[in-house]
Amino acid sequence: MPKISLDMPAELMNDLKRHTGDDKKFVSLADAVRTACRKLLDQLDEIDMRHGRIDRDKERWKDLWKE
Repeated sequence: MPKISLDMPAELMNDLKRHTGDDKKFVSLADAVRTACRKLLDQLDEIDMRHGRIDRDKERWKDLWKE
């Protein structure tokens, strides 16, 4: 899995940390960031589909061919 590095405001990171750890929603900060990215991309795909910019079936097959 590729790794990335980013700068994040302390306020945002502290808020994520409140939701990270044992018995919380995310097991790690990396898990929280990955989950947020996936959710954002899903939302953007839905918006693009509503505006006719992408076809869900074409996008699904395109992603499968990358693997």
